[in-house]
This record gives sequence, C-alpha cells and structure tokens, in this order.
Amino acid sequence: MDTVDRGRRRLLQGGLALGSALLWGRPGAAWGQSLLSLPKVALVVGNGRYKQAPLKNPTNDAGAMGEALKQAGFEVTVTLNAGRNEMLSMLKAHAEALARKKGVGLFYFAGHGVQLAWRNFLVPVDAEVEKIGDVETTAVDLGGLVAGLTAAANPMNVIILDACRDDPFGEGRRPEQKGLSQMDAPPGTLLAYATAPGNVAADGTGVNGLYTEHLLRELKVPEAKIEDVFKRVRLGVRRKSGGRQIPWESTSLEEDFYFLPPPHLKKASDDEKEKRYKEELALWERAHKAMDAARLEEYLQRYPSGHFAELAQLQIDRVLAKQGEQKVQAAPAEGNPYTKGTAVARTDPKVGDSYVYRELGLGTQKEQRRFTSAVSRVTDAEIVYSDGLITDPLGNVRRFPDGRQLSYNQNVPVEYVVGKQWVSRFTVATPRGTNTTELYFKIVTREPVTVPAGTFNAFRIESHGLSWGVGNMQNQRTVWIAPDKVRRAVAMETLRKTAMTTLQADRLELVSYKES
Repeated sequence: MDTVDRGRRRLLQGGLALGSALLWGRPGAAWGQSLLSLPKVALVVGNGRYKQAPLKNPTNDAGAMGEALKQAGFEVTVTLNAGRNEMLSMLKAHAEALARKKGVGLFYFAGHGVQLAWRNFLVPVDAEVEKIGDVETTAVDLGGLVAGLTAAANPMNVIILDACRDDPFGEGRRPEQKGLSQMDAPPGTLLAYATAPGNVAADGTGVNGLYTEHLLRELKVPEAKIEDVFKRVRLGVRRKSGGRQIPWESTSLEEDFYFLPPPHLKKASDDEKEKRYKEELALWERAHKAMDAARLEEYLQRYPSGHFAELAQLQIDRVLAKQGEQKVQAAPAEGNPYTKGTAVARTDPKVGDSYVYRELGLGTQKEQRRFTSAVSRVTDAEIVYSDGLITDPLGNVRRFPDGRQLSYNQNVPVEYVVGKQWVSRFTVATPRGTNTTELYFKIVTREPVTVPAGTFNAFRIESHGLSWGVGNMQNQRTVWIAPDKVRRAVAMETLRKTAMTTLQADRLELVSYKES
C-alpha cells in the first residue's frame, strides 16, 4: 500500500467524511439495494388515435415500453388510446397503488402534450379543442398526477413524457407556446421530457418515436444507473436528430436505481476504484486530444456521469457547432412558478473583462484582502488572468495565482439546473508534492444572493469531498453562480480542515465586474 492510499484511509477512518456525507448525496449500495427490493409499479399510456391530429407511433411505443418494464420487474398497466375519464381514473389508481405498496413508481405517456399558463397537459384521444382555453377542461393536468404521487409518499417516482409533438389539435390550432413547459422534479422524482422545454419532438419514421426508440434500447443495458440511462438517451437522440431534438431531465433523486441491477451490489475496493479511474482518464485523454465527435461520444456513452463528462459535453458542443449543428435550447422560464429555470455556461470571455473580489473571514466576516483579476489572454483551451490565474473555458481552475497546478477537473458545469449532480477528481501539484482531490457536487437551489456588486438570482452549488496525498483534508464549498449575468462566481465559501486544524475558512464576494 503506498503513502497516498495510507493517507486516504487514515482520513476516512478518522471520520472526517461523515459530516459531509450527511449533508446530501448518495450513501451507496446499501440504500440502492433497499430501493431495488421494493415493489415496482408502472402505468403506461399510449395515445395515437386522435380525431384532429392522429399519431402513428404512441401505441407501438406504449406496448414496447410495457414489455421492457415487465422485463425489468415492474408490475405494468398499459392503456392505449385513452379518453379523459379513463386517464383520470388510471392516474388515480396508480397513485393509490403506490400509496399502498410504498414502491417505486413509473409513469410513461406517449401522445400529444401541450402547455398553458406554464402548466402541462396530456391530451386524451377524445379531446375536442376549438380554442386554446378548452385545454383545461378537455385535457389532463400533469399537476394532478404530481399531487397524487406526493400524497402517495412512496420513495421514488419516474415520470417520462414523450409528449411534445407539433400541431396537437390539427388545422393550425397550435398553442402559443410549443411543447411542454419546464417543471422542477418533486422530491424523490426524475422527470424526463422527450425534448427540451418549449420544443417539439419527432413522432419518428420507424416503428417507434425517436425518443422512445433510444429509451427502449438503453433500458435493456444491464447494470446502468437510471441517470446514465437518460443521459445516453439524450446523446443518442441529439446525434440522430442533428441537434433538433435534445431530451431533457429534471431530477431530485438522491439514491442510485437500476432498471437491470448488478447481480450483487457491493462497494468497490480502493484498488478497483483506482483501476476504473485510470481507465476512464485514459479514454478521456484520447478523446480530448482527438477533438473528434466520435471519440467524445464514445467517452460519454461509456461514462455518461464520469469525472470528465462536463468537459466532454463542452467539447462535443464545440465540435458539433463547427460542423453546423444548431442545437435546440430550453425555452426561457422567466415567470414560470413551477421551476427555478435553467442556464448554460457562458464560454466567451474577452480580453479586458475584469473582476474585483473581497475575501472575508468565514466566522468573523471581516475583510482580509481585496484583489482584481482581469482577462489578459484567451485561447481555445484556456483563459489567462492578470493575477496568474488560468482556467479552462468553463471556468475550471488549471493554475492558481500562487502557482499550484491542477489536472483536468469539472468543478463548473456546462448546464445549470436545480438537482443536477456530478463528481470531479483531479490532482493539485504543490511545492510539497501532489494531492488528489475527489469532490461531489450538487446544484441545491436557485436563490437571490446580495454582494457588493449587486443582487443576483444565482444557482447555489454545494460540494464536499476529500483530499489525500501530501496533505489529507476534508473539503466543503458553496458557490453562487449566475451564468446569465456574470461569467465568474458571485460568491464562494470554502472550508478545508484536517483532523487537527482548520486550514481555510473564508468567503469571497464579487465587489464589481466589467464584461464585454
């Protein structure tokens, strides 16, 4: 056992991981096993036989989805071409079954869906809409299903909506807003859309719709975590549609779930983790150097939630944009009471952009120093600042002003949405030697934060993890970022400590900034 492993084990045995593990996150295989032992109940609805705008694939989609879920151990009810009363009855029965069994629930709908006043409605086959106001009385409000599942108080739900087809009522009577409206997943829920909010999905030219075709394939992959299933679906649909359709998810799940779980869930040893990490790093480095869409796609298919998945996502975005892809974006959610909204990282800094920060003691709130960081050089690979800071285009630090060098890391995401989680592992080269750090991130909420530079509607990102090597420590950090307003962090609180002492406890606040 080398010095690094011994240091890491001492840190873990010392209990430093306990406090941060209780903040949030994935406790691991034990709870995952308990979820898998619960009853699994699915309701599948496929509506295609509409009078005004029929669809050819939803009945096929629903039938195939029902079979796939049965193979995954779900008790499945499939309903085809349902009218409004039947849909309401089935949704009520689904929620009641979950309330009794306290199991894992899944609801899948293929058919027409619309939004009205930020609310999402699933369209039954007997809906007759002469004017958009008829939607409320002839369609089924998704909010009713969510309320029923909340009342059921079962531990986990999955809601899948392949329901964003265009022109749902025929004869040009389209709603003012296309597709479905963004909605944040309720606690313990994964909410999946066939395409980004405010956009439309293809019914498909084959037996199944484009989205469901890819979902059916990924559901059958053994030992894939549920988030990885949907990330692979997103990538597959995006590539197949040339960016015209990109699935979207909102999640509040805290535990791992598998449609086809491993035969035995067990915690990997340190040696196994190290081996897997090195294999992933090697594949990422090959993809990164190649700057080729196929190589990047290979990495993302194999490691959709990997240590470099955010970096790979940024690169594939850039590569495909150069090839002419015009990627759809989620519609703006300003004024939507059902979501905190989404944002995309801005990766277009300009020379001369500058940021003034003040550093406060975390306990005393007294100002300790003030500094200015201005962009002095921009390349495709890095952003160089006047104070010696170097970051990648996302804002991940590659070199600190004091000279410490960081390997590839993804402490900053490509897309911001409440509930998003990811992991980053990287090394930091210091004069004393090299430390390895592993951090777990979660976007906890979006909230107003006031600093000297102003008040920002910022995403709050919490992270925790361990560093081991020449200095073993626990790391906790909270960052507030408003990517739609300013490229760098608005505020940041950092706590680093060993078993014996606190090494860092400070808060950075943005005092002023200038951006081109």
